[in-house]
Amino acid sequence: MEKLYKRGLRLEYFTVGYNIVEAGVSIAFGTIANSIALIGFGLDSIVESLSGLVLIWRLRQHEKITEEEEERVERKARKFVALTFFILGLYVLSQSVKKLVFREIPEPSFPGIIIALVSLIVMPVLTIQKYKTGVQIKSKALIADSKETLACAFLSLALLLGLGLNYVFGFWQADPIVGLIIVIYLFREGIEVWKEAKEGKEVG
Repeated sequence: MEKLYKRGLRLEYFTVGYNIVEAGVSIAFGTIANSIALIGFGLDSIVESLSGLVLIWRLRQHEKITEEEEERVERKARKFVALTFFILGLYVLSQSVKKLVFREIPEPSFPGIIIALVSLIVMPVLTIQKYKTGVQIKSKALIADSKETLACAFLSLALLLGLGLNYVFGFWQADPIVGLIIVIYLFREGIEVWKEAKEGKEVG
C-alpha cells in the first residue's frame, strides 16, 4: 500500500511541476501574441498547481495526523484555491470581453498550438494513472483529482480549437471566445471547490 501512496505522490509532483512550466510558457507566449485564451490557460495551470499542492499535502499526511485535523486544514486551503479561481476568472472575463468589443486582434500563435497539443496528450495519460491509483488506495481525493485532470484535457482541446482557427483561418474572435469558455470553467471549478470545502467533502 505504501508503494501505491508513493506512486500517487509522484503523479501529483509531476502534475504540479508540469502545470508550473505550462503556466509560465503559456503566459509568456500568450503575452507575446496578445492571446487571452493562452494567458487564461496559463492562469488556470497556476490554480491547478495550487490544488495539486493541497493534494500532495493530503497524501503525505495519511496516518500522521487525525482525520479531523487533516480535513480542517484542507478546508481552509481549498477555500483559498476557490477564491483564486474566482479572481482569475474575473480577470479573463474582463479581458475577453474587452478584446471582442474593441477588436484587439491577437497574433496567430504556433507555440500556443504546440502547448495545447502536448497538454492534450499528457493530461489523459495522467487522468488514467491517477484514477487507477486512487481506486487502489481508496482515495476519493485522488479519484476526484483525476476527473479535474480530465477537465484540463478538454480545456486543452478548446484552446487548440481557438488558436487553430486563428492560425489557419484568421478567425481571431475564436481566441477571446475560448477565453470565455475558460472563464466558465474557472467559475465552475471555484464554486465546486468552495461548496465541497464548506461541506467537508473529499475533493481532488
